[in-house]
Amino acid sequence: MSENQILENYARKITPIERLLSMSPYAVVTMVVRIKGAVSESMLVHAVAQVRRRHSNLRVRIKEDNDHELWFTSEGAGEIPIAIVPRESEDHWIRVFHEACRVPFEFDTRPAIRFILVQSPAESELIIFCHHILCDGLSLAYLARDLMIHLGDPTREVEVLPDPVPIGRDTIPEDISMSGIAKFFINRINKQWEPTRVFFDQEDYRSIHEAYWANYTHQMLPVELSEAQTSGLVERCRRENVTVNTALTAAFVGAQVIVQGARPYHSSVGIAGSLRERLQEPPGEAMGFFAGMVTPRCTYNVKLDFWENARRFHRKIKPLYIDHKLFQELLTWCYLDPSILEAFHFKRLGALVSPDSPRYEKLSAFGKRTDVVMNLLKRQKMDALDRVFMGTAVTNLTRMDFPKMYGTLELDRLIMNPGGGFPLSTVNLVLGAVTCSGKLSLLIEWAEQAVDIKTMEQIKARALALLLEK
Repeated sequence: MSENQILENYARKITPIERLLSMSPYAVVTMVVRIKGAVSESMLVHAVAQVRRRHSNLRVRIKEDNDHELWFTSEGAGEIPIAIVPRESEDHWIRVFHEACRVPFEFDTRPAIRFILVQSPAESELIIFCHHILCDGLSLAYLARDLMIHLGDPTREVEVLPDPVPIGRDTIPEDISMSGIAKFFINRINKQWEPTRVFFDQEDYRSIHEAYWANYTHQMLPVELSEAQTSGLVERCRRENVTVNTALTAAFVGAQVIVQGARPYHSSVGIAGSLRERLQEPPGEAMGFFAGMVTPRCTYNVKLDFWENARRFHRKIKPLYIDHKLFQELLTWCYLDPSILEAFHFKRLGALVSPDSPRYEKLSAFGKRTDVVMNLLKRQKMDALDRVFMGTAVTNLTRMDFPKMYGTLELDRLIMNPGGGFPLSTVNLVLGAVTCSGKLSLLIEWAEQAVDIKTMEQIKARALALLLEK
């Protein structure tokens, strides 16, 4: 009897907010779990089976119905891929990650997640590679902890979590509403789209996935702070009356301005925030997409001290962390036709599809077509792949108070790549941050076609100097 038969069958319609992420080649969240101690393939297979019972989203595939609505369903969902790669060096996991990016997910047949163990007898990196439609960054942090629990104690009983209620009109805080005028314009957009609506499937996704990775190369630079450096930074931020999140944002915005010179997009910043505790039905530690973003304009003044810049950033950012700001854009997505949201990726990437692709005619024609989707992207200045609209996107999970030891295994650190809903060539720099086992880990990601590696190494060095200088 399979695991899916032991548990009740699970099915629910995918929400409009989730449809925004659907079939995106670049919307992938990754958590790297560095483990000290020996982890075998059989241990990992068992632990994955246990966490799959715990989390509904690890038991689903995506199914399209006759009305072109998308559903999560556990019925017929295949196994989660697990791979073991012998560890060649401390940074081998970065190469393994980039190779994994080029392999499309099989949304229609299995859960959109993969586990890759970069294995050595004493120390390994477990890469959790998951599509954003199933998770946010916190989801993978909790999942990493759950895996460590079952790796450390194979006899541990599984605590099955309730099926999470996704973000939608009914779960957004009651005092967040849309004006009648806004609804009128959204309804007009939906009506304009209806007669020319285009739907996309798994083969279409494979085509834009191949096209995107044939044209763009992502690069990453990790930063691993020691416990002493982490505690020192936290204490300095307290003394300067800013959060670590604000300090990180100011440091990387400032470093880009110092290294690259002031550019218009440097002041455009996106900072992610968890919405879990703000929803009417909080999902707790369940897997799902429960994140929002604030987008302040933060101009770095090179004539001022770094910490003065950070305090100025803090005064701009802090007032934005209110329900009205965090949920307003999500509420708009709830009223738009979900197929418009899904079409954004195909509109951006259709022109990249090779003439050899079986879906070339459909996707290239759609990419060039002037329609509602194109107009929405132009309005947000997001229609061109070679135009940077955001300088820095930051996701900081803050401190995860997880145990350090799990049986004989030690959770050394977590490293997160937050991915995103936008082609990386349109964001100058993406920063993922998480503190675990007392150590802050940062991961800088960017598109090679937008910034060369030498420049980004200079930005990294300058940002760290700003943060850690006494």
